[in-house]
Amino acid sequence: MKEQLELILKQGLEEISSASCKDELESARIKYLGKKGELTAVLKMMGKLDASERPAMGQLANEVRAALENAIESASVKLAEAALIQQLKDEALDVTIPGKAAIVGHKHPMYVALDELKEIFIGMGFTILDGPEIELATNNFDRLNAEEGHPSRDWSDTFYFDEDSRVMLRSQTSPMQVRAMDTMELPIRILAPGRVYRKDEVDATHSPMFHQVEGMVIDKNITMADLKGTLNTVVEQLYGKGTKTRFRPHHFPFTEPSCEMDVQCHKCGGVGCPTCKGEGWIELLGAGMIHPRVLEMAGIDTNVYSGWAFGIGLERMAMRRFKIADLRLIFENDVRFLEQF
Repeated sequence: MKEQLELILKQGLEEISSASCKDELESARIKYLGKKGELTAVLKMMGKLDASERPAMGQLANEVRAALENAIESASVKLAEAALIQQLKDEALDVTIPGKAAIVGHKHPMYVALDELKEIFIGMGFTILDGPEIELATNNFDRLNAEEGHPSRDWSDTFYFDEDSRVMLRSQTSPMQVRAMDTMELPIRILAPGRVYRKDEVDATHSPMFHQVEGMVIDKNITMADLKGTLNTVVEQLYGKGTKTRFRPHHFPFTEPSCEMDVQCHKCGGVGCPTCKGEGWIELLGAGMIHPRVLEMAGIDTNVYSGWAFGIGLERMAMRRFKIADLRLIFENDVRFLEQF
């Protein structure tokens, strides 16, 4: 038995030292130290030895087991170190190779125009307001003097949430005027940008979702001249000195008198093209003096105070600002288009 143990030790150490990977090392461990391994088989024969021989053989067997286990542990450490070194070689990076430049985004052209507009009005002492896109018809229509039966309240024009036509996606940011009159002290100068929703067909100048900016001033001795002077100043700061505008009479239920302001088409210079539908002008905004009834519904004394308001489509403003011919380009997220700004 002594010879068998010595042979197991010799052969085991050779196989362990020659193992080139974890799998070969594990095979050697199972072969010599496993439940059916060679050392285990020899130990099962201990019962056949004389009682006087068993202590010496048992000690020798333990020494063989310990030597093999130590050899396996040392070999395992060496294989792990070799594997790590090989991995580092395989995954080595050449830090001298130039890296790829990171693509940094920038503001969307529409928000460039909005930020410019905000800066202009903030410089005039206006406060920027934000409000909910889901509104009550009371704020969107009733408090703005658009009573039941007004065409803008029809289901073909407005997105409602309930059958009673009371909860809706706001069709304008004008409800922020109502909220301002209810919560702010006079005088009031506000600018309220945000998304609005109307059932418009998509074309070069329309979309069912678009952005609008409402402006409102309420103070003593406010006149139509203040409105025209402010809007002309804003347009010239946005589009350059000498930008041509025109004011046309119009009707809005919440202003009296009312008007629409156009800017000369940036695409054709007033000659007529598809962008301006051959008219040479592009409607930019609607405006007017706040209807006395709207002020009275907010508890404002119309014998003392008056005001004006306007609503401008942000997309159309950006189109004029950057000479964009088709509104749909603003929403399509075509990188070739956006990278130009």
